[in-house]
Amino acid sequence: MLRLGVLLTLPLFGAIAAFGTAPESQLLLTRTAVPEPLKFDLGASLVPPPTSFFREERFQRGDTLAKLLSRIGVNESDTRQLLRTQASALRNLRTGAIVNAEVTTNGDLISLGYPSGREAKTTISREGDGFKSAESRLALDSHSVLKSGVIRSSLFAASDAVGLPDAVAIQIAEVFAGDIDFHRDLRKGDLFSVVYEVLYHEGRIVRAGRLLAAEFINAGKTYRAIWFAGPDGKGGYYTPEGKNLRKAFLRSPLEFSRVSSGFGMRMHPIMQKWRAHSGIDYAAPNGTRVRSVADGIVEFAGRQGGYGNMVVVRHNGQYSTAYAHLSSIAKEVRPRARVSQGVTIGSVGQTGWATGPHLHFEFRVAGQARNPLAIAMPAAQPVAPHDLPMFKRQAGPLVAQLELIANGNLALLD
Repeated sequence: MLRLGVLLTLPLFGAIAAFGTAPESQLLLTRTAVPEPLKFDLGASLVPPPTSFFREERFQRGDTLAKLLSRIGVNESDTRQLLRTQASALRNLRTGAIVNAEVTTNGDLISLGYPSGREAKTTISREGDGFKSAESRLALDSHSVLKSGVIRSSLFAASDAVGLPDAVAIQIAEVFAGDIDFHRDLRKGDLFSVVYEVLYHEGRIVRAGRLLAAEFINAGKTYRAIWFAGPDGKGGYYTPEGKNLRKAFLRSPLEFSRVSSGFGMRMHPIMQKWRAHSGIDYAAPNGTRVRSVADGIVEFAGRQGGYGNMVVVRHNGQYSTAYAHLSSIAKEVRPRARVSQGVTIGSVGQTGWATGPHLHFEFRVAGQARNPLAIAMPAAQPVAPHDLPMFKRQAGPLVAQLELIANGNLALLD
């Protein structure tokens, strides 16, 4: 066994003679390490300094374009040229927008990009001695978000409490519009659970997307909705069993207003006599859009006595609906014109015998007024039998997510 680092003062042969050559004897040798400097070419190993850098700035309130470009590091010459030649493109830059730019160390602009619309981006890039601009669609990434809430006063108040975007709250009301009148049917303690898309661009939220699945428990009754698009690309909302949630008639002709007068007998506000009220009055600000509750053909559009400006739409079979006291009637709404469910037919007003802006809405069967809040509305066609396996595969995971959220909803009632 060799042992290093032991210094011998005897000559080699003397050492052998002194210690002998017995097998069990050990030969000790000296190994001396001589340090030698390593040589590196430091110049060759260094990364060359960058010729350009990237900057990100927010276009703040009170900013001018020149001030923004100065913060980014664009030199005065390029700034003047941009303001002179790209003025039309730069008009799309809005306060609060995030601006990304690449600039050389000399302040020459290489490229400048910023959102110029809801899902569009404008890019200004150097081309020779000048600049060119181009608009493109944002590449969006979709992520699913799960949320739930409890109704204390209104749907919007409950949505705000859990950070649910207004666009998603509106979709909830639209999806269940055939079963729930969100003007009068909400109850304190009602629960909702939702799965919806959030669209991102480069890690930043652009907007809320489509409602993918929802559960709403209203007065103890549970309603569920699943978004499904068939092979033809046309989509809609269905129950987990595949029944269509779209009804032939919506429960309400307005979005988010309160009912000021119910169906039945009431004291007439002008005549001051008890009279049968043949419809529902929805109090709403002047100009609020009024929508047709179903597909149909316009039977009447014009002025009619105490009803003021009025539209009557005839639907399939013996059904018809009337919308009165309108401040205006949509231009395309005229006798014999076809209208689709949800299309705007006019605006809330107080024409005719009305003491304030509101919509008088009537639902008629064979010419007789019926309570639209009590009548059963027929549903549209369910998922086609040949699409049902595909629907089940897509609906299964969404239903599981709704059940997961619903289990957590129990804590919201504590």
